[in-house]
Amino acid sequence: MILVTGATGFVGRSIAARLVKEGERQKCLVRNKETAKKILNVEHVELVQGNILHPQTLTAAFAGVDTVIDSSFMTADRKESGEERYYSVNVEGTNNIIAAAKQSGVKRIIAISGMGTRASKPGTYMNGRYLAEEAIKHSELGWSIAQPSIQFGSGSAFFKGLAELIRHVPVIVPVAGSGNEQFQPIWVEDVTTCIMQLVRNPSMDGKMYPMGGSEIITYGQILDMLMASLKIKRIKVPGPQPLVLLAAAAMEAVLPKPPVTTAALELFQYPNCDAPDIVQKTFGITPMKLGDYLSTYGAD
Repeated sequence: MILVTGATGFVGRSIAARLVKEGERQKCLVRNKETAKKILNVEHVELVQGNILHPQTLTAAFAGVDTVIDSSFMTADRKESGEERYYSVNVEGTNNIIAAAKQSGVKRIIAISGMGTRASKPGTYMNGRYLAEEAIKHSELGWSIAQPSIQFGSGSAFFKGLAELIRHVPVIVPVAGSGNEQFQPIWVEDVTTCIMQLVRNPSMDGKMYPMGGSEIITYGQILDMLMASLKIKRIKVPGPQPLVLLAAAAMEAVLPKPPVTTAALELFQYPNCDAPDIVQKTFGITPMKLGDYLSTYGAD
């Protein structure tokens, strides 16, 4: 039995759908069953209501589970609200998952983190992600950690936010940073294929797995590709970092889903790429390129 946390999120719903397709038994930990029913294939999924921030709600979800796929990380594109804080979800929530797993006799945990994770200044988004990884590595469970670069696919907050920004700004697209920051975008379905290999091969436990696409492209190139896909022409204008941070903070204050957050801008300071053939060498698949995806599915 497999438990998927964060099952209604961008990566989680891809994993849940793949598990259904491949006939695996699974539970999905969800905060709201009615909302989850609209997103997941409930005919083949057992929904268990609970919240990783509230340990007392986790017992039923973890009962009888062998492997946990933890996709509950709060990603940097989401703004903090109420009890949904980066540290509380990513660090305290991860520790709650580990405790519930150990109490229930779970053998393995496969976590989805992010490429380039490293120790950083206390209180930063990156350091919270690092602390979560460290907790998993020292959990005494069988573990593996997937570290994808930015992911594209239907519903990707990163790419959807940029597409919305391009659509709604007049003439000029403000560029966060220099535009030369490098990324290695990877299709969420390719990430899911790699996760399935980790699920089925316990011999792969005990390692972190960077997952990036087969090409390294800059932030400016990503904007160009999205504009070409949307058939919209805008002028890219790099903004001074303090001004961009101020604008992001203002959008966070007034918009429920801002196109960019201060936490996301923080991640621009860190490398977000590895060898272009890292996934092919490790998992034996050739990831879809962003340009091919946009040509087939468009920018939405």
